[in-house]
Amino acid sequence: MTAVPQIVDSHCHLDFPDFAEELPQVVERAVEAGVSRMVTICTRLRLEPQVRAIAERFAPVYYAAGTHPMSAADEPLATVEELVALAQHPKFVGIGESGLDYHYTAESKAVQQDSLRIHIEAARQTGLPLIIHARAADEDMARILSEEHAAGVYTCVMHCFSSSRALAEAALDLGFYLSMSGIATFKKSQELRDIFASAPVERILVETDAPYLAPQPYRGKRNEPGYSIHTAKVGAEIFGLSYADFAAQTCANFDRLFTKAAKAAQAA
Repeated sequence: MTAVPQIVDSHCHLDFPDFAEELPQVVERAVEAGVSRMVTICTRLRLEPQVRAIAERFAPVYYAAGTHPMSAADEPLATVEELVALAQHPKFVGIGESGLDYHYTAESKAVQQDSLRIHIEAARQTGLPLIIHARAADEDMARILSEEHAAGVYTCVMHCFSSSRALAEAALDLGFYLSMSGIATFKKSQELRDIFASAPVERILVETDAPYLAPQPYRGKRNEPGYSIHTAKVGAEIFGLSYADFAAQTCANFDRLFTKAAKAAQAA
């Protein structure tokens, strides 16, 4: 019997109410599909205990925490010390998601930028990767990421990347990674697929952003980590690789960026 290729869902939201009634089944389906690890993301620090509990409950699940940019004006501003303290947990593997979102919340851009710089410093101090949300803010995002990188090196993934080629190139020039979500499978996303195709395959991750952005053939339905295999199959086509080879490559990429998660998996 041929083994199922293993992949990682590098970004999902398992604490969201969409999964409340069947979380064990969702995790089980993911593992059966070959999703050997999942990173569930806390978007409001006051909810960190609930997200942490999910990571503690399920062996394949790790977690990250930060303040989502769309919530930056509604939540207390995180501190570097707070994020560094949270990062001591053995299954806490990333800082964020943080970033800039001017699509709906441009009026809070100043506090979003302050929050982003705090998260960057926490990533710098902990050595954990920064997880970035970017929407309708490409110029400011590229500028801040570059300014901060010049001030002190840190690692980063551009989560659910669907921005411009210019921002992709700016991130890649800094040594950062691009994460491919279900958006890359949509028929009208050829321009986005072209951006991914021009990136080094060694800098690509796969994610669901579940419960959002379900890939084809589940578009419009609730997304879940097991569906990341459909995005990965499109990724394999983009890079001209077999599914097994692309899955293995993205796992290696994840381990290179999320070193704490890689070490934890090896020790398990």
